[in-house]
Amino acid sequence: MSKTPPSSDRSLSLILLFAGTLFLSATLMFILQPLFGKLMLPLLGGSPAVWNTCMVFYQMLLFFGYLYAHLLSTRFTHARQIQVHAAIVLISLIALPVALPEIMSPPTDSNPTLWLVWTLFIAIGLPFFVLSTTSPLIQKWFSHVGHHTSHDPYYLYVASNIGSLLALLSYPFIIEPNIGLSAQKLIWSGGYLVLILFIAACAWYFLRNYQHEEIAEQQDAEVEAPSALTKLHWLVLAFVPSSLLLGLTNFVSTDIAAVPLLWIIPLTLYLLSFVLVFSRWSEPIQRVSVFLQPIVLLPFIAYSFINPAILPYWLDLTLHLTAFFLAVMVCHGELAKSRPHTAYLTLFYLIMSFAGMLGGMFNTFVAPFIFNGIYEYPLMIVAALLLRPAVQIRDSEQWKIMDIQAIFPIVIFIFGLLVYFGVSDLGAYMDNIGTALILFAGLSYAFRKQAVSLALLTGVIIFFIVGLRITMSNTIYKERTFFGVLSVRDSVLINEQGKPEKYKELFHGTTKHGAQRLASHVQEPLTYYSRPGPMGRLFKAYDKVDQQWQIGVVGLGAGALACYAKPQQSWTFYEIDPVVVDIAKNPKYFSYLQRCTPKAAMVIGDARLSLIAEPAEKFDLLVIDAFSSDSVPTHLLTQEALQLYFNKLSDNGILSFHITNRHLELKKVLADHAKQLHYAALIQEFKPQQEIPLVVATDWFVFAKNEQVLAPLYQNGLGRWHKPGLYFDIKPWTDDFTNIMGIWK
Repeated sequence: MSKTPPSSDRSLSLILLFAGTLFLSATLMFILQPLFGKLMLPLLGGSPAVWNTCMVFYQMLLFFGYLYAHLLSTRFTHARQIQVHAAIVLISLIALPVALPEIMSPPTDSNPTLWLVWTLFIAIGLPFFVLSTTSPLIQKWFSHVGHHTSHDPYYLYVASNIGSLLALLSYPFIIEPNIGLSAQKLIWSGGYLVLILFIAACAWYFLRNYQHEEIAEQQDAEVEAPSALTKLHWLVLAFVPSSLLLGLTNFVSTDIAAVPLLWIIPLTLYLLSFVLVFSRWSEPIQRVSVFLQPIVLLPFIAYSFINPAILPYWLDLTLHLTAFFLAVMVCHGELAKSRPHTAYLTLFYLIMSFAGMLGGMFNTFVAPFIFNGIYEYPLMIVAALLLRPAVQIRDSEQWKIMDIQAIFPIVIFIFGLLVYFGVSDLGAYMDNIGTALILFAGLSYAFRKQAVSLALLTGVIIFFIVGLRITMSNTIYKERTFFGVLSVRDSVLINEQGKPEKYKELFHGTTKHGAQRLASHVQEPLTYYSRPGPMGRLFKAYDKVDQQWQIGVVGLGAGALACYAKPQQSWTFYEIDPVVVDIAKNPKYFSYLQRCTPKAAMVIGDARLSLIAEPAEKFDLLVIDAFSSDSVPTHLLTQEALQLYFNKLSDNGILSFHITNRHLELKKVLADHAKQLHYAALIQEFKPQQEIPLVVATDWFVFAKNEQVLAPLYQNGLGRWHKPGLYFDIKPWTDDFTNIMGIWK
């Protein structure tokens, strides 16, 4: 049936068919990822860990898809390959149109990682598996159709990664701002059907033009199989960038800036590296990457680790992203240089995908249990430096390198011991310590040709400064959960009498989530909840009518709001992270709850899901103060969410929103809701008029069913509380449509 096509076949349409199939498959894959991430985030409070867990799921299915493609293309005849794959594709149609299972609800008393993976598998496992098989299988088929480029089909991988890039970038800027989730799911399902037609066309051409198996087997037998060491090298070269990708995403989301959609930038750079290293310009690009990596490493270590405070966050972020991009370029460049003959194409991609899965699993399942911070990120920075290509060194220079290789890490280690044990007040010497470390960082460039020396020196400097920061921050408690890194710190302020006074702070990532003074102000609400601020004025305005109020608070923090409680009031706190409850209840850290509302009810889980179970008109005041680091979960800001809140409020009830944010103008969303849903609303963007310890600038928004309820605030505020502005450049946020880019400051 099959015949051997002439090797001189130069048909452009054949390339367009196979490249177009890879392009469409990758596009659908990378639209499905943020689409389903957006569907899952509301169930788990908007944590960055949701995205990382989704990434691990995608990597796992990618591995199984590549394994399937490898076994199918190496164990079955060409006709049987098409029959088996057609059956798998047809079975996957039962998952259309893609949607979230309605009966699935996350656990509230345990880590939801496994639940999230299982839910994703049920919802999109089959179609995503088919997408995962496309890249290696289509390339393998192309290697047997007799085109003049069939001997090296790896360039088709560029089409796949370009599709991934375009899909990833188009989602936040084109798809999300213009198309609702319901329409996105339908359009995606239609695109999947189109992909099936493309795959069918490739299969037909593969079947019609397949070279005789005897010829293919004879050619494959002449190619030497990759050694175990080569396979291990492939594994490590793919593992480190995968882990580095998730480590950087977690790090920048918690330690630099909790900017929405920030995860898109590292993933874009990660995909771009594949486009470049598998292109025809890969060799000169690789030389430039290897040359630039140690040059960028110097300012990266000096400013992003040793002295990040002097840089604006966007410049610090740029340094991290640049160092990350060069690291993955070097690793992926070495991977592309060592790609095998097409006889082992599917094996090559299988090992790549397996390593990617291992990297994701390490960051998601292993690192959170062995580290209480994002330490896997600097660990992989060092690992990436160890994977730099070896440089030929003359024997006469070998002894010099071996000596130098050990000197500077040992010097820094001794320097560290002297600092820790010989200096009682580290703060007074920080400038000298920082200067010394920057000098050591400068020496790293001298070892640019010796991977081990460069990695050792960099690793010792980074981990020394990480340990020094923990010591200097006076962290007394640190815990890493699915929802982020929580820490409690001892700090000192200058009180009203001009004397130093101790206090404690609660941090989620780098964002302060509460503080408490330890002297005579133990019951004084501070930071965003201070008495001069919006919440203090709200409770003062209703002081005579709130004796019997039922109050609900979404988001616990350190529990500072509890100190507005009165004996007859009933308070209920809704908190998604059980560790936050443990911290707030522990008098060793904070005593707000113990002193002010010891009988307050605690409900663990996502607030919207928890509030659904509450009776109608239960609350007189409902406070929405839920943050994941600096970001408010978007599902708590939609019209449907507001309607749920008002269903739980009494006729004269008040809904209060905390909207302090460094990056987003959340007031636009809430002002539009007030206009669309005809609620009375006021806003206060509070800035302290004088220096008061731990009284900070903060923004709050309040709603009521009628204006009379808010009259005490409006009259009492006299310019503090005022009506929100009208915004005509925003589309209403609903459960079906949200647009982060539309409210960017």
